[in-house]
Amino acid sequence: MTESEGLSLKAEELVEFASDKKITFGFAESLTGGMISSSVVNVPGASAVFKGSVVSYTNEIKERVLGVPAGIIDANTEVSEECAVAMAEGAKDILGVDLAVSVTGIAGPTGALPGKPVGTVFVGYSYSGPNVDGCISGSYRMDLGGGRELIRTTTALAALNTAITLIMEGRE
Repeated sequence: MTESEGLSLKAEELVEFASDKKITFGFAESLTGGMISSSVVNVPGASAVFKGSVVSYTNEIKERVLGVPAGIIDANTEVSEECAVAMAEGAKDILGVDLAVSVTGIAGPTGALPGKPVGTVFVGYSYSGPNVDGCISGSYRMDLGGGRELIRTTTALAALNTAITLIMEGRE
């Protein structure tokens, strides 16, 4: 199975689970540049649960559109747990969805930061669904290998898996 086929299958699974649970979702994408959203809109019926996404490739858009405080980026960089959570929370608010998943990281081949080599990725989420009390937000780090496209595709798959797990279990 190719990475593209894997993305398609995961996107179908997410749309199916979200539809069954009546959960709306969206994304805030940086390094994936819309790859996650594109995989979802290829699924017939996705419009019933997928409300949109923000491709926030620059810090300006992370701050101005998603509302990520400049202080978070100044203190932690845009490739951080704190930024990933703020991106997800901002996307959840502006898209008006039950679940938002965000991704930020370094796909390479350049762009490494101190303590954050190429392949460093953070996946963030903000979720208020029927299987959680209130709203939960969080993030996790992945240290990926391979070239730019593999890092981006692996990140997209992780985001889709995170959304599925949250919808099914209320945790990442």
